[in-house]
Amino acid sequence: MDLIPVPQHATVDEEGRRYAFGPRPVLAAGPGAEGVARWLRRELGAATGWELPAAGAGARGDVRLAVDPGRAEADGPESYRLTVDADGVELTGADAAGLLWGAQTLRQLLGPAAYRRAPLAGPAGWSLPYVSVADAPRFGWRGMLLDVARHFMPKDGVLRYIDLLVAHKLNVLHLHLTDDQGWRIEIARHPRLTEVGAWRPRSRWGHRASPLWNDTPHGGFYTRDDIREIVAYAAERHVRVVPEIDIPGHSQAAIAAYPELGNRDVVDTAALGVWDDWGVNENVLAPTEDVLRFYEEVFEEVLELFPVEVSPFVHVGGDECPKAQWRASPAARARIEELGVDGEDGLQAWFIRHFDGWLAARGRRLVGWDEILEGGLADGAVVSSWRGYGGGIAAAEAGHDVVMCPEQRVYLDHRQADGPEEPMPIGYVRSLEDVYRFEPVPPKLSAEAAAHVLGAQANVWTEVMESQARVDYQVFPRLAAFAEAVWSRLPEPESRDYEGFEARMAAHYARLDALGVGYRPPTGPLPWQRRPGVPGRPLEGAPPIV
Repeated sequence: MDLIPVPQHATVDEEGRRYAFGPRPVLAAGPGAEGVARWLRRELGAATGWELPAAGAGARGDVRLAVDPGRAEADGPESYRLTVDADGVELTGADAAGLLWGAQTLRQLLGPAAYRRAPLAGPAGWSLPYVSVADAPRFGWRGMLLDVARHFMPKDGVLRYIDLLVAHKLNVLHLHLTDDQGWRIEIARHPRLTEVGAWRPRSRWGHRASPLWNDTPHGGFYTRDDIREIVAYAAERHVRVVPEIDIPGHSQAAIAAYPELGNRDVVDTAALGVWDDWGVNENVLAPTEDVLRFYEEVFEEVLELFPVEVSPFVHVGGDECPKAQWRASPAARARIEELGVDGEDGLQAWFIRHFDGWLAARGRRLVGWDEILEGGLADGAVVSSWRGYGGGIAAAEAGHDVVMCPEQRVYLDHRQADGPEEPMPIGYVRSLEDVYRFEPVPPKLSAEAAAHVLGAQANVWTEVMESQARVDYQVFPRLAAFAEAVWSRLPEPESRDYEGFEARMAAHYARLDALGVGYRPPTGPLPWQRRPGVPGRPLEGAPPIV
């Protein structure tokens, strides 16, 4: 079986028997299975031509769905069992999420044509091999960060990526909604955040050292109803959405909209626009009570739009905050003395600790990049370990929950191969095999600390991804390797069967083709995927383990 991610246990009938569906298969869905039944009718129905009517009273059904919470204790949350035999398909989940992941396995078994939006032939002729699959995820946090701030992705593209996550049994979408280059979420009390902050006049074309510019104005944002739709769409598919609102750095778009948010005693903030370049920006938030109140109002609307059932975690950034303006600011120096904090680093920690408590009081958990460790954290805060494993190790050993996303391992903006044809090459070479051998839990962690690793996510930063096609190229096929690394219980990295995974990818490429994903082919970029003459920032050699 060419299943990705590979399941814990799977057996195929040795005699090669198959269950053949008739032209009008019926579906029986027990209590709690209604959402997955809708998904099957919508997705498989489009590809197969099946209507999948509900089985009548006493009828067995060709496909039978059930949720059995009793299995959670034995098999774990999000687990499922799938059996195909002469009686048809029996799919049982420990919960509704597990049932949906089992449905992804069912779809894979039907073949690449099951990913089409219309049948290639009539509704007859579909069959499944006799199989028995028992499966459960290794980690509860299996995510991808999508940076929509640097280059905006319209709502339909975000919904498409939710479906692509689900197809790979991933369950977290981290939406990077604000940065120096754009503010992407409508805030009713502060309309200039999107009226001004969502648009920039031009964009650097390539890495920040490139002399080239794209002079087409760029922008866009999600309305409040767009966000509600994204969240509801994700919730139906058992995907958590983690919104990120960056503080106190990465904030020039907000300062361009509301100059009083910046350090006006050292910078003419009224002259600032939305940033058109990449890198780390010096314009950071002023450490004032008024700025805190402003962002509390922002977060109040964010919490309304991202209900706790779908978004128990809220990301506040906390990374890459230059301190030069605070060092030069008399107001900031007075603030340091008033608060009694440890210099400019203490000011950054003050921002984070304030919103840590503020969010906790409202039933949410703060997540931040590993720089937030530098000022001390409340017990409930979660660390996204991006600069390497080091921050995650320190956080886990200190009793904090961690999401592993080390730049040198799972940043999908990094190039996939060496050579001049890779478009706008950034960072180290991170091949499909490199990502497949990613291990979220460093061996040096104690067992107690390892329990604090919630999981991992692959991060997709879009400075050099100006379109959905470019995002597809950078993300796929490596997201399939990442999905197996965080779902499946694989051996240690050097012992993993990459050749077997690569063989299974042959079928998976056909699935991606059917889904219309513009992945990087194994032989290298197609002519239209290249960006000749656009400088990147390639780093040579093996990435460090830090």
